[in-house]
Amino acid sequence: MPFTVAIVGRPNVGKSTLFNRLVGKKLAIVDDTPGVTRDRREGTGRIGDLEFKVIDTAGLEEAFDDSLEARMREQTEHALDEADITLFMIDARAGITPLDSHFADWLRGRDNPVILLANKCEGSAADNGIYESYGLGLGEPFPFSAEHGVGMNNVYDAIQPAYDKWMEENAALIEEEKLLAQVQTRTIINEEGEEIEEIDTSKSPLQIAIVGRPNVGKSTLINHFLGTERLLTGPEAGITRDSIALDFEVDGRKIKLIDTAGMRRRTKVNEKVETLSAADSRRAIRFAQVVCLVLDSSLMLEKQDLTIAKETIDEGRALIIVCNKWDAVKDRKEQLQKLADRMETSMPQVRGIPIVTLSAKTGRGTDKLFPAIFQLYENWNIRVPTGKLNRWLEQMTEAHPPPLAQGRRLRLRYMTQAKTRPPTFVIFANKPGDLPGSYLRYIANGIREDFGIDGVPIRVMMRKGENPYESKKKKR
Repeated sequence: MPFTVAIVGRPNVGKSTLFNRLVGKKLAIVDDTPGVTRDRREGTGRIGDLEFKVIDTAGLEEAFDDSLEARMREQTEHALDEADITLFMIDARAGITPLDSHFADWLRGRDNPVILLANKCEGSAADNGIYESYGLGLGEPFPFSAEHGVGMNNVYDAIQPAYDKWMEENAALIEEEKLLAQVQTRTIINEEGEEIEEIDTSKSPLQIAIVGRPNVGKSTLINHFLGTERLLTGPEAGITRDSIALDFEVDGRKIKLIDTAGMRRRTKVNEKVETLSAADSRRAIRFAQVVCLVLDSSLMLEKQDLTIAKETIDEGRALIIVCNKWDAVKDRKEQLQKLADRMETSMPQVRGIPIVTLSAKTGRGTDKLFPAIFQLYENWNIRVPTGKLNRWLEQMTEAHPPPLAQGRRLRLRYMTQAKTRPPTFVIFANKPGDLPGSYLRYIANGIREDFGIDGVPIRVMMRKGENPYESKKKKR
């Protein structure tokens, strides 16, 4: 576990702005609306020569019932339990509020070292708030501005003593982790029989995005796998706002699960925060390797689900359909048939998309999900040898020759796989622009069927050019 810093404070004091500045990316959603952050979010923070784990938390609220605010406060408490040092932020321009005083008293009763940060100190309007903050009993405040980056040297000075002490106490463990983290290479044999070195990515985490409409059980599913209430859940729709990445392990294989905000139709989105959340979810899809589209089993593949699926396929990601709340379905055979029919008519370009039925709440059927994901990931990474492809292409064109173009036959000279993830194939022809889309679909469907590449997007592109082996044949 790296040195860990938790950022806490009442709503709208700039915690997420500081988090984004420390991680060097706009990972957390920032808006003037109080209470945007709900789940605790983690990232790798850097300031000067210090590198550490930083946790952004929800705004502290004085709520101790079953409300959403109370559950957010519990998430913040978990972050504090994990942290080595706590950064308690106040808004120096607004001065010290009763809520600031209340939570300062609460933090003093905990074992964590607490550092007082006075935010929004880019002008003289913050002076009174800085003087008032001495009354919180947390020591001297460190003034800075998270938005403008002014005074970040003060934040460095606040963290450094505790960081240096922790590094000294954990020196042996840190050295061991550095050795394990070194880039590993492996020797492989290429198609020409030559030994080459490549980076071994088998130990890199498999990134899986959990997406879907609001309130279908995405966070509940992740909590089930983690074995803890790591993410906020509840009957309220749209609880999740940020895309939260969580490290996980299945049978010794590293996984990064990414929980995302529910994605509604754009015409129904009228709040800025929800617009930002949806954009964050789409970003998660772009950077994932496998995308799990979670459906409510009582509403199989609605229009918005199809939109999400199409975006996933267009991005070239591997897609798996997860039918949650399966325990509540009465006629299961009818629902599965309805889903299969909808996929056949609406997503014909990707056949064989895996479907997993489960209940995130009870855990029933969840054991089937990761085996399906791993098989799908293998299909997404499949590589077909060039020689095998060209023998196959010859058989396909003999069985069903390309159509004539302006009275002349189109000749498909040569085929190769350009890349994986998703499998992408290039065909060289004498007149590539004249080949109809129906014939390309014939080729793509043949590849999928004959080489067993089910459930992932397959891209077939045309290029004009000669067979690169033709000149070699002539020389012989």
